[in-house]
Amino acid sequence: MREALDPWNFVIAAFAIGIGGTLAMVAWSWLTMRRAEARRDATRQDRAREL
Repeated sequence: MREALDPWNFVIAAFAIGIGGTLAMVAWSWLTMRRAEARRDATRQDRAREL
C-alpha cells in the first residue's frame, strides 16, 4: 500500500499565500498613497500661505 500526500492542502495553502500577499500589497499601497496625498496637500497649503 502506498501513502501519498493530498495535493489539495498545498493548493489551498498556495492560494491563501497568494491572496493574502495580494491583499497586503493593496493595503500597503493604499496607505502609502494616502500619506503621499496628505504631504502634497500640506505643501499646497504652505505655498498658499506664502503668497
